Amino acid sequence: MEHTFVICAYRESPYLENCIESLKAQSVVSDMIMTTSTPNSYIETMAEKYQIPLYVRKGEPDIATDWNFGYSKVTTPYLTIAHQDDVYLPEYTENVLKEFHRSKRPLIFFSDYGEIRGERIVTANRLLRVKRLMLLPLRCRMLYSSIFVRRRILSFGSPICCPSVAYVRENLPEQIFNSGFRSNEDWEAWEKLSRLKGDFIFDKKILMWHRIHEDSETSAIIQENKRSDEDMQIYCKFWPKTIARLLVKLYASGQKSNELE
Repeated sequence: MEHTFVICAYRESPYLENCIESLKAQSVVSDMIMTTSTPNSYIETMAEKYQIPLYVRKGEPDIATDWNFGYSKVTTPYLTIAHQDDVYLPEYTENVLKEFHRSKRPLIFFSDYGEIRGERIVTANRLLRVKRLMLLPLRCRMLYSSIFVRRRILSFGSPICCPSVAYVRENLPEQIFNSGFRSNEDWEAWEKLSRLKGDFIFDKKILMWHRIHEDSETSAIIQENKRSDEDMQIYCKFWPKTIARLLVKLYASGQKSNELE
């Protein structure tokens, strides 16, 4: 087995079983584990029902720490941290492996995605169109290894769909995510990884559905108006503070796309 799905379970998500079923339905079989920092009978029942090894992290729940914990439990060369509310299309793993095998030094793989909003599947809206526009340069395979290109893309925002990302363990640090962020732990990680030699592989095909709902952590942070502070920290990794402040204001308007209509 070359690839593992790490399902990071949190509390009692009504969408967890849908996520598991989508992983079980992949055209290429992967290993599967489940991790949690909020153990409860519901998570234990799901793990037992689908015969998925469950690892419990002690301590307070924290997204970055939880993801790093799941990452550390994997023994296969490649892994995906599966978000419990999302759905992965059957060809996801197949495409991950195909692209990693084609690359001389792969770092991460990520794909285009659509959204689940209530009962609707959305494949195009303002946010998705902007992200696809930002990622246009990475439709060219020759630019996968360009540190300059990926950093220029990330300097304007984070168009990389976090749950679509697959990682190559041997080419990456043992710890991917840093604590201290509630919404930008992924953007901060991409900024760090963007400095490494190797390929950022973008698959333009939609290979997963990302669920937007009111109980998500991102939606909660936006409602609390705390995301702009984190955005400022990341922008300052690329720009002087004057430009960073301007970009924060522009980026804030896009946060409304995470709200249910």
